[in-house]
Amino acid sequence: MTDTSILDQDRDAGFGDYVALLKPRVMSLVVFTAFVGLLVAPGGINPFVGLCAILFIAVGGGASGALNMWWDADIDAKMRRTQGRPIPTGRVRPEEALGLGVALTGFSVVMLFLATNWVAGGLLAFTIFFYVVIYTMWLKRWTPQNIVIGGAAGAFPPMIGWAAVTGDITIESILMFALTFAWTPPHFWSLALFVKSDYAKADVPMLTVTHGRRATRNHILAYTIVLAGVALGLGLTSIGGPAYMAVAAVLNLWFIKGAISIWRRTDADSDADSHLVERKFFKFSLFYLFIHFGMLLVEHSLAPYGLGGW
Repeated sequence: MTDTSILDQDRDAGFGDYVALLKPRVMSLVVFTAFVGLLVAPGGINPFVGLCAILFIAVGGGASGALNMWWDADIDAKMRRTQGRPIPTGRVRPEEALGLGVALTGFSVVMLFLATNWVAGGLLAFTIFFYVVIYTMWLKRWTPQNIVIGGAAGAFPPMIGWAAVTGDITIESILMFALTFAWTPPHFWSLALFVKSDYAKADVPMLTVTHGRRATRNHILAYTIVLAGVALGLGLTSIGGPAYMAVAAVLNLWFIKGAISIWRRTDADSDADSHLVERKFFKFSLFYLFIHFGMLLVEHSLAPYGLGGW
């Protein structure tokens, strides 16, 4: 919850500080996966309407980021990774972040509904509610499975993009959701392994803090195996194909190998060696999702020539 002491700090906000509230790096993933979901959906959509839909989904993602920073300002101030954010540094007041987040939420949901359909608008509204209320306000500070549950919010954009075109939820959109959902735990837990002190200092019940490194390594391996199954399953649907499957097979073998390397580490190993393995896995995970969704676009672009799909 927001620390009122932040209100007493000097503030000199610039345009960039308000942009930072929207978490632009996270928004880039939201925009890309939503764009892929929209583009590979059957039936097609007017290019201008599609562009508007992506814009409104991006704005909704930014609204979630602003509301998350408003609520989490107190723990952001304690963590080295987040201390420089606009609210902990006093450049933006908490109530400004709250007002911006609420305004952007209403704008994005209403405009997506008007531009496309009620399914897409409803999914965007539920995504923002889930991330801000269910994850940020409730479960993040209560359960070590916070990342697992919170991952659902980041997994909705491709489903929203798909629904913007089709007005429906299908196995393809569910598996795109599941791909991002299953990717989130190993991605963030590998980060948590080498920034454990940050979460402990902020009293956030990350798995590394509550159950230790051994349990976290076990969970990373388990979720990585599940993730591989989801990724290959997506390749068997109407939006997959041989090109996607070939790349996915290589990527997931590599990802599982990395998870096994983490799993084999013990507390007797030096922190420097362990952190090197964990950092390599984390950095690779940054590209993992983009490559999978990128290959869905490749399959889509090859389809008119009879080269994509099954």
